[in-house]
Amino acid sequence: MNREQQAVIHECAALSKTGQIGFGDVVGRLINAGVERYHADYSRMETTYYAPDGSSLVVTLNLESMPIANAFSASQVESAVRQSQRGEIKFPQFSKQATAAGCVGYFVQMTGKCVQYFGRKGEIHTEWFPGAK
Repeated sequence: MNREQQAVIHECAALSKTGQIGFGDVVGRLINAGVERYHADYSRMETTYYAPDGSSLVVTLNLESMPIANAFSASQVESAVRQSQRGEIKFPQFSKQATAAGCVGYFVQMTGKCVQYFGRKGEIHTEWFPGAK
């Protein structure tokens, strides 16, 4: 990762944590910086960002500890996604709802225009970016 990409990633992480920017803004900024995808891991409380050249950067989520439910509920994850899309909640609240729904982490695939949410037992729920399908 080059310095510009790292700066954009750290800025997006800080602004997301405080709820100052939403998911769409984060994705737009990361795409413009040349970031290909990222993985948010609630078990480790960190996010790994990947560039097309294979380089990566790990950033601590810096959220308060959140228990992850044992059972995965795709419908609860989808509900949190819709609330986020409508601007009703920001990243900290989204993360609380996602972990309460049994989400252990997710991959944001910018080039694939989707987000894949994972449960403890390998469950996967895919959400497509608005207008992607």
